[in-house]
Amino acid sequence: MDTARIQVKAGNGGNGCISFRREKFVPRGGPDGGDGGNGGNVILTATLGMSTLIDLHHNPRQVAENGGHGTGKQRDGADGADCVVKVPAGTIVRDLDTAELLADLTDPDESVVVARGGIGGKGNARFKSSTFQAPRVAEKGEPGEAREISLEIKLIADIGLVGYPNAGKSTLLARTSAATPKIAAYPFTTLRPNLGVVRINREQNFVLADIPGLIEGAHQGAGLGHQFLRHIERTKMLIHVIDLSATDGRDPIKDYEQLNRELGHYNELLTKLPQIIALNKIDMPEAEANLERVQTYFGKRKVFPISAITGTGVNQLMQQAYRSLQYLEARARKEAETTITLEQELPPEPSARFELLETEEGFVVTGAEPRRAVLMTDMENEQAVILLYRKLKNMGVINALARAGAVEGDTVQIDELEFTYSPKAMQSS
Repeated sequence: MDTARIQVKAGNGGNGCISFRREKFVPRGGPDGGDGGNGGNVILTATLGMSTLIDLHHNPRQVAENGGHGTGKQRDGADGADCVVKVPAGTIVRDLDTAELLADLTDPDESVVVARGGIGGKGNARFKSSTFQAPRVAEKGEPGEAREISLEIKLIADIGLVGYPNAGKSTLLARTSAATPKIAAYPFTTLRPNLGVVRINREQNFVLADIPGLIEGAHQGAGLGHQFLRHIERTKMLIHVIDLSATDGRDPIKDYEQLNRELGHYNELLTKLPQIIALNKIDMPEAEANLERVQTYFGKRKVFPISAITGTGVNQLMQQAYRSLQYLEARARKEAETTITLEQELPPEPSARFELLETEEGFVVTGAEPRRAVLMTDMENEQAVILLYRKLKNMGVINALARAGAVEGDTVQIDELEFTYSPKAMQSS
């Protein structure tokens, strides 16, 4: 279970309260309505010890708590509790509708807010002024965000073992680490990737992943190819394990070429990952007949004849893998330190508060601020509608409509609300 689709719904903000102070000997108590509490967020958190998304298959809807409503005596509503969803480290999060990448949670305890809670509405005590002594208006709570997201796990490993089924990858992982993968002499013994920590010495180690065997057509999904290939994308380099004995009638050189083609068809970047060639099963008599031919094929490129069963040549292979990994990490750190572009130094440009689009039916206003103002307005309250007009004017929406040629009676749409443009009526309010 390394993929899942879930629905997330953040909590709604609580409504502000319309209330007036009522106490003995205080005949004209002022407004004392409290604010609504903020809705809770839906948060995904990368967690060590998890390796599957099976829990989310059983609970595909994750909902945060709504904020409490404000009450009299200026008592604010409580904030809603966040909904914290634990996922394995290495989880990629995307918006299902737009395919936008929301997060790549690679580090333990790394978090991302995938749905933000709505803010609480203001109570009428917040609208009191010298000219507005008894406001009978309060804001509604903002609705919390809702979306459908897709989750996908990609293993986090330094080096990946790739090769055809029965090449000996699982045996090599078991030989070099404390991992205990299932091993047997038939194709697709490994049905899911396995991780192991290879220790060169006390302070030198790396994470090795046994990627299930790939076959011809893997990039098109053959043999569960898509499910396996994506786990290779995170690795820094590959150890290509080749069955040198070819006891099942396969040719080691053709296997090597075909597997690299599968990697390239799936993602061209995978062919650019550094590879170390391990010629496995050197302990078998049939391997001797193929060794010289395969070494000639690779020419000056260094290859490592090994036996994952007996351990022959395995230490030299792992030490070379560690040295290559250290070189790659040092080069990556150096590039990160020297790659500082002018664009990164400049502050990001502020986004527009709203956009105005003219249609055959009238005008459409989009943007987070006007949308929030509309959603938090009680349209059945005349004072609240007047307050909405003032908010839109302060944002520049009213002036923008006038510049765009809006006239009395035109239809204006903000979110799902449609209203008639009538600046004269509003200005007289």
